[in-house]
Amino acid sequence: MNQETIKSTLPRDLMASVVVFLVALPLCMGIAIASGMPPAKGVVTGIIGGLVVGWLAGAPLQVSGPAAGLTVLVFELVQQHGAAMLGPILLLAGALQWVAGRLKWGCWFRVTAPAVVYGMLAGIGILIVLSQLHVMMDAKPEASGLGNLSAFPAALWAALPFSGGGDGMFAASLGLLTIVCMAAWDRLKPQRLRLLPGALLGVAAATLVGLWLELDVRRVEVPDNLADAITWLRPTDLLALADPTLLVAALALAFIASAETLLSAAAVDRMHQGPRADCDRELAAQGVGNMLCGMLGALPMTGVIVRSSANVQAGARTRLSAMLHALWLLAAVVLLAALLERIPVASLAGVLIYTGFKLIDLRALRQLGRYGRMAMLIHVVTALTIVATDLLTGVLVGFALTLAQLAWQASRLKINLIHEGRRIELRMQGAATFLKVPQLSRALESVPPDAWLQVPMEHLRYIDHACMELLEEWQRSNAPQGARLIIEPRALTRRVEGRRRQAAHLAGLAEGN
Repeated sequence: MNQETIKSTLPRDLMASVVVFLVALPLCMGIAIASGMPPAKGVVTGIIGGLVVGWLAGAPLQVSGPAAGLTVLVFELVQQHGAAMLGPILLLAGALQWVAGRLKWGCWFRVTAPAVVYGMLAGIGILIVLSQLHVMMDAKPEASGLGNLSAFPAALWAALPFSGGGDGMFAASLGLLTIVCMAAWDRLKPQRLRLLPGALLGVAAATLVGLWLELDVRRVEVPDNLADAITWLRPTDLLALADPTLLVAALALAFIASAETLLSAAAVDRMHQGPRADCDRELAAQGVGNMLCGMLGALPMTGVIVRSSANVQAGARTRLSAMLHALWLLAAVVLLAALLERIPVASLAGVLIYTGFKLIDLRALRQLGRYGRMAMLIHVVTALTIVATDLLTGVLVGFALTLAQLAWQASRLKINLIHEGRRIELRMQGAATFLKVPQLSRALESVPPDAWLQVPMEHLRYIDHACMELLEEWQRSNAPQGARLIIEPRALTRRVEGRRRQAAHLAGLAEGN
């Protein structure tokens, strides 16, 4: 980037970086708390995502940092294996991402059925809401979605004033105030202030009300020194990767983070007219960032659509905006730690609950309905399986249903017999594979043994050796009775000849030019 370009774009990038910082700060801390980690860990990830990944990124206008879509997986890993094991898992996941980027595999992470992706996001959204409802009442969330759902009535009862508590209800009131402010701002914000994030206004309002009323609620804990939030990876921790469950966790983390990043990059590309995203470079950059996060004991990162869209809408022109927002995050933790410690944890939970409801996008479900009920079923089953079991199981179930749908569609075959005297037409539509041999055999049994069986191929997408052999066997068996088999590949021949004529025509045009 030359000096003249920097001078021409710096004002816009500087303004955009401030907007992204205001969006990122509450999200970084809230996502960390939702993941079962200290809020400063999320800020460290945001700083690395801006300074390192922003500099290396293949999608220059995309902003990277801790993502709500990974909170469920990280929370489960921390609960099952401890926070110390997150480092080696993240180091391996980042290495896998870097290798995939260097091997030019970036485009394959975007080959994901939309029904599975939207179902995954909806399932994550439900889990975020169920867990953060407890956090919003200053209670500890359970380790699973069903556990949070079953424990919610007891947590709500304990938070009520007449049950002997009451502090939980005060915290919940601050969380609800945050949600109301965000929703109202999204609907009523004036055009001149459209870049001001609703999350910042909601958290600021809840913090001021909590201080004014002197409410005794949980507040954010920020270390006096940011270095205290860094937990260096120990070489002995790498030995834990011999555990197969940690290897599977690293694979799941790498896949989900990569898919979310590249889907976000594709969405950002649709928002601006600048350079398109280089998927492989972006994937390698994310791998470097996640390896650094693993070494420092921070949270995993992805490219995130909320901060990225704010960056584009604020007028960012280059990667400098994402890098500068990381400097503002660093400055906020170093210089404004006392102010950040005034923020109620319930308010950050409210931000994530609002985000979780946005992930449960019913419009996406209705749009999938245009492609058939099966797509909607895959979406719903993926989401419910994630809630009932875990993220990896839900995604695998969604993929299995998608493959089953493809296999069913690929093997569909419609058979009609059209009688014209002794001549009978066996009309097949679809794919005649070995799976349809019983169906084809039953159709051939109803054909008279002395018929002239005509089989046109123009409506067939595919016919395999098993079905062809069955037709030839019918002819051999009924030949003594005068049966004849007439296979008409004329449509296939016409297609081949048409392609040859088209190729010859194009070659003639090339020679003429």
